Amino acid sequence: MKETNLIFITIFVVLVASCAGCNDQQLNWRRSRASTSSGSPSRINRFGSSIIFPLYGNVYPDGFYFVQVYVGYPPKPYFLDPDTGSDLTWLQCDAPCVRCTAGFHPLYRPSNDLVVCRDPLCASLHTGDYTCDNPEQCDYEVEYADGGSSLGVLVNDFFTVNLTSGARMSPRLTIGCGYDQLSGPSDHPLEGVLGLGRGKSSIVAQLSEQGVVKNVVGHCLSGQGGGFLFFGDEIYDSSRIMWTRMSHDYTKHYSAGLAELRFGGKSTGFKDLNVIFDSGSSYTYFSSQVYHGLLSLIKKELSRTPLKEARDDNTLPFCWKGKKPFKTTRDVRQYFKTLAFSFSRGWRSKSQFEISAEGYLIISSKGNACLGILNGTDVGLNNFNMIGDISMQDKLMVYDNEGERIGWTPANCDQVPKTKNSMISMI
Repeated sequence: MKETNLIFITIFVVLVASCAGCNDQQLNWRRSRASTSSGSPSRINRFGSSIIFPLYGNVYPDGFYFVQVYVGYPPKPYFLDPDTGSDLTWLQCDAPCVRCTAGFHPLYRPSNDLVVCRDPLCASLHTGDYTCDNPEQCDYEVEYADGGSSLGVLVNDFFTVNLTSGARMSPRLTIGCGYDQLSGPSDHPLEGVLGLGRGKSSIVAQLSEQGVVKNVVGHCLSGQGGGFLFFGDEIYDSSRIMWTRMSHDYTKHYSAGLAELRFGGKSTGFKDLNVIFDSGSSYTYFSSQVYHGLLSLIKKELSRTPLKEARDDNTLPFCWKGKKPFKTTRDVRQYFKTLAFSFSRGWRSKSQFEISAEGYLIISSKGNACLGILNGTDVGLNNFNMIGDISMQDKLMVYDNEGERIGWTPANCDQVPKTKNSMISMI
């Protein structure tokens, strides 16, 4: 199989409570006695607004989307990977840093407000009866399926946001100060991860706990690059969203439960599939059996077309060429059928998540059409089928943690909305 490039997988997080080989200078910081400001966010704004962030980047050729956030006082900018597949938000940190990748901004200088070992947020990141080398701090280690990792400690610091109501707030949130990072094969110049998962430590859960926004996160990834990310429920019309219930069986991920895979409107025979949504992954991944089954169906369809396999193109494992180079996926969509995951919503009721050709193909630098669905079993996803960025492009995706539901609808993601009404006009 050909080598794949720029593949981000950010699920299956493992967190441990100790840091072997770290010296006292790196770990033993004095915990600040200062409290947060008397103007509690819960008294200032109780779910009266939302937060919208512009997104930058693309699936190909950059291989990632990113968001700019402001942390600390005075607020300083950082570029983070928005990841619905993990909870913890962390920044590369000058504590000092043992191993950090070069980013666009200077390393984050942490506050001295350490999170103690027995803090509830620390406990939420660990399993079982965890232990701490130092009870005055919470050590963490996050490992991602692509082999990347971050090691550090939790701190509290200001996270400045602009609300759609026009107000600006700087609530104090818990984030990771990552002073030792290992890069996976999908190395990128970003300065950390914005954790948007279902856990208590996710940024949106913390903002909700403080009464800033509802525990709802969503994104709209443009197929042309860019898009927007949002917290809260003030910018979309719920009646226009196709909803399905969040699974109670897979609480660590945004899963809509079991689904059937359809190809060209017909069943593929693959049913009861575990499906998760992960914005931290550029591409979509199917379990090995499903992947090879789909590949056979695609190759069978293409055998009746002028397209031929481009074995000299290593952009992704499978690429196809035409009589002349393709410019956009629109040039080839007539040859590739629409995929769909069909989720049960109850008796005789189903929600369909459709993936058009534009949602599973890229056009490589050589002008070939390459399959943006990869073998998830090969990278440790076991029987999970993961819907990544490529298949969520040009859709408004909503993860409603309060209503325990996931929703989607086609949308124009090229313009950042300001209000619910402006969002309606885009759909």
